[in-house]
Amino acid sequence: MIRALYTAASGMSAQQANLDTVANNLANSATAGFRRRRLQFEDMIYQNVITPGAAQSQQTASAGLQIGLGTRSAATEVIMSQGDFNQTGNPLDLAIQGQGFFQVQRPDGTTAYTRSGNFHMNNQGTIVTADGDQVLPAITIPTNATNVTISSYGVVTATIPGQTTSAQLGTVQLATFANPGGLNSIGGNLFLQSSSSGNAITEAPGGSAGLGTLQQGYLENSNVDVVAEFVQMILAQRAYESNSKVVHVADDMYSQINNMVR
Repeated sequence: MIRALYTAASGMSAQQANLDTVANNLANSATAGFRRRRLQFEDMIYQNVITPGAAQSQQTASAGLQIGLGTRSAATEVIMSQGDFNQTGNPLDLAIQGQGFFQVQRPDGTTAYTRSGNFHMNNQGTIVTADGDQVLPAITIPTNATNVTISSYGVVTATIPGQTTSAQLGTVQLATFANPGGLNSIGGNLFLQSSSSGNAITEAPGGSAGLGTLQQGYLENSNVDVVAEFVQMILAQRAYESNSKVVHVADDMYSQINNMVR
């Protein structure tokens, strides 16, 4: 009974972490470019009462008797499915149709990656994120520029007074990874590369690396499916209740054994 108490407790702890993940997904259902997480579980160590394959006789071997000791949360997987697009009309809002991440430079000089394309200009005309991080490669738009256009392949052009043709100001580049699900989330809609994700592969949108194209005047919504998250919440609640019932039954059985001596 004591073993059952701890085993069921591990299940309750795992489902609590599952519910925390669901809560974070729902809280960010309106966050541009957010990628939902899915908690993964793994079973814990097994107690070998009889080791599988142990010889019972010269002709037969035992199938074994193993008792599992519960579960635990092993990892949170980042789901990289495409989110819906929301038309904003802002010429500096960009959405990625397909794979890839925008590159931004953090205040400490490191490069971070994001799917959130709600950009604007700072006081120097440089394109930056909502937090003021510079988009890489740096693109500066003159203050007197009009009709800023960003093509699906990342080419930024604008009309400059006194010039007969549109001026090309730069090209937005995207980054991709061998394993995007292994990126390290640091908040602020930003990811950092890790040993699990591999090194960044940078290229203009729509290139040979399989990167997506850009949609100007749109933002990509979170890829959280609210209905699916509510279903997952119910499943987590039922699993939690089942484990708590095991704790209650094991406690009753243990109480009955204690009362046998009276």
